[in-house]
Amino acid sequence: MMTTITPEAILMAAEKYYANGAHPLTAMFGRDETATGVGYVIYCYFEYPENKDMDGFKVVFNPNGSLEYDSITHVVPAAAWYEREIKDMFGLVPKGHPDLRPLVLHETYPESFYPLRKNVKVNAKVRGERQFKVRTAKGEGLFEVPVGPIHAGIIEPGHFRFSQAGEAMLQLDAKLFFTHRGIEKAVEGKTPYEALPIVERICGACSIANTWSFCQAAEKIANVKVPRRAEIIRTLLMELERITNHVGDLGNIPAGVGFNPAISLGGRLKEKMLRLCEAVAGNRFLRGVIIPGGVAMDITEALAERIHEVVDDVADGVEDLSIMFAEQENFQNRVQTTGIIRNQTAIDLAMVGVGARASGYAHDSRSDFSYGVYDELNFKPFTKTMGDVAARLLVRIGELSASFEMVDSLLDMLGTCQDAPLTVEMNYQEGAAWGISESARGSNFQYLALDKYGLIDRLFVRSASYPNWPALTVAVQGDIIPDFPLINKSFELCYACIDR
Repeated sequence: MMTTITPEAILMAAEKYYANGAHPLTAMFGRDETATGVGYVIYCYFEYPENKDMDGFKVVFNPNGSLEYDSITHVVPAAAWYEREIKDMFGLVPKGHPDLRPLVLHETYPESFYPLRKNVKVNAKVRGERQFKVRTAKGEGLFEVPVGPIHAGIIEPGHFRFSQAGEAMLQLDAKLFFTHRGIEKAVEGKTPYEALPIVERICGACSIANTWSFCQAAEKIANVKVPRRAEIIRTLLMELERITNHVGDLGNIPAGVGFNPAISLGGRLKEKMLRLCEAVAGNRFLRGVIIPGGVAMDITEALAERIHEVVDDVADGVEDLSIMFAEQENFQNRVQTTGIIRNQTAIDLAMVGVGARASGYAHDSRSDFSYGVYDELNFKPFTKTMGDVAARLLVRIGELSASFEMVDSLLDMLGTCQDAPLTVEMNYQEGAAWGISESARGSNFQYLALDKYGLIDRLFVRSASYPNWPALTVAVQGDIIPDFPLINKSFELCYACIDR
């Protein structure tokens, strides 16, 4: 049960729960509960890995009173984006915030338009004008380099404005959310099952992670326990998705320096994994397998054997890539000491995934929380301390090694777990819960609230990319602009995940 506080008490509560970074801020989001007489509410969730749980507080605002509160960003730096988004979506204003420019809603939206309030219809058509100014450094000899939002090749839109002194990047300001889709508004009034196809498509690379987080929350509300065989399959699918993304990243990162043999090998390995995913689920994104209450299909013995063969083959390819990276001196020269994120920065921003663990921050929901069968796999996060591109590359290789072993163990588990049911019946009731799972980019958190009819009243999605995007602007400082593609690819952040 979350503690309910007044807006005046938010700073004290934030300091208490955050505990100087011991309990990272997982999510901070708003909800319109005026229909039930509560008001506008801000929820803050903090991770307690020592208890494998979360705790936090909610701040209640009288809709007829002041909608201002003291910003917690100077106490909890990771709150910066969340507070800006809450202002955009609900009109709750964090006083003292260092940067209150719009985050999600760009210039074409009118002022005082708050789309996640209940009085705004799903199909509302609005047009307006609000102010947004890209931040740059000023001084003699400095100049600006604008990149995007439209990029070469097949890539989602994002605008980057570099402040330069020669080739050195002094400052980067990123403007994102160009393709905001209104997913959280679109699922209001739907059953969890009706919302499932939308949740699966939040991001093509994280279908399993998003779906599993969503289903965890739904299952907590329904108070059901997923069958063991289904939990094993879910865990297996998560690791297959991780392998697919990580081997693709091993090919994408060297694209930042034109290392063509590595690009080709990484692309070929990813294609093998995508074809395996299609054999498992009937599509290349593993959609349609995880459902509330369990899984929709089984892993047969023949399919398990194919998974073994393909994953073993991909493991050999990853070993070849690892040797290729290590032996290429020019490549090592480009990735070492480039794009550094310090350990304290990773903690301050509550970074997740590879970005966090490459800076010595062992932040991994597979070990920090109990879900699936990870507790039975003796899993430990793989970390490096350098915080540079090289470290992020090595963390992926280390995580792949662990995933290959986990796939073998999970397939053995399936072999000894026969004739078990794959689903349980879901009887929804009014309530709210959270779910979390570890995508290739880091933890994906979702909060789900159902009304008395079992329909969605609020869905909040925080992808792994969300807490890591602000770190990119820190990582580039002091490096040369030709290194930006390399640094950017080493984080492999997603636009769609945050443009929900």
